[in-house]
Amino acid sequence: MALSFLLCDDHSLVLEGLGALISREPGWQVSARAGGGAEAVRLAAASSPDVAVVDVAMPDMDGIETTAQIRRVSPRTRIIALSMYADDHYLRRMLDAGASAYVLKNEASADLIRAIRCVLDGETFISPGLAAPGDGSPQRAASVDEATLTEREREVLCLLAQGRRTNEIATDLGISAQTVETYRTRIMLKLRIDNLAGLVRFAIRAGIVPAQ
Repeated sequence: MALSFLLCDDHSLVLEGLGALISREPGWQVSARAGGGAEAVRLAAASSPDVAVVDVAMPDMDGIETTAQIRRVSPRTRIIALSMYADDHYLRRMLDAGASAYVLKNEASADLIRAIRCVLDGETFISPGLAAPGDGSPQRAASVDEATLTEREREVLCLLAQGRRTNEIATDLGISAQTVETYRTRIMLKLRIDNLAGLVRFAIRAGIVPAQ
């Protein structure tokens, strides 16, 4: 069965470009396009797409409110924020509203497909241009970075670095899978690391898990 996509942006050229990019992938189909947030919510309620790509800045309803409403009317839909703002304020608000990824518009041609694959796998994606350096680089002191994490965040990071899946971590810690995802996002934001491999490298450097 084809994966269905809802695209939402108030610029028709952006919609065309996103549609062309996504449609090149086998089994991916753009089923709906919306020029504004209110229209996107109606389409999401009617078709429950697998993925929605939502612009952060729109005149009728911003991407934050649009994301929150899509999550209400179609909980199964994974949402990717598309933004011109490389700003933690918008990033945090979109993630809080229910987005699973935040892609900068000027990096969309390189990052959008990767972001979609990440969210389909239940992961969070943040454009490297915003989350740089993004790989737990040796120049940063692991002990200082680790100190910014709470005890529960260190527990979640340890289990992630051990290769445990979201549902397994939720069971081990007695919390919901959604809460695990929230912790994962917070950890990535605090450490400025946007991928699991980077988290594993950081956890090894910090002594949270032993090197294999």
